[in-house]
Amino acid sequence: MAQADVAAETASAAAETLSDAAVTAKALIKAGGLIGAGICMGFGAIGPGIGEGFAAGKACEAIGRAPENAALLTRTMLIGQAVSESTGIYSLVVALIIFLTVR
Repeated sequence: MAQADVAAETASAAAETLSDAAVTAKALIKAGGLIGAGICMGFGAIGPGIGEGFAAGKACEAIGRAPENAALLTRTMLIGQAVSESTGIYSLVVALIIFLTVR
């Protein structure tokens, strides 16, 4: 009888340890996914921010040199900034996919 109790206790402890390991693995996967989503958005926003800043700066310089072309320059700058922002939007979509599938 004592050996059966010891075997049952050992099996119960082993099952509990495996359950704890599974919970820990799930938590690590979730944490990794959330960190990955944050890094994706962080790096994905750097490029468009810098690119749009350069575009706006150069457009201001061009308007300063040729004010009569302000409408054309502004329109061209806004189209360029929209194209530049598309990479930021793609990183947002990827981050949302990572965030929502890791849950």
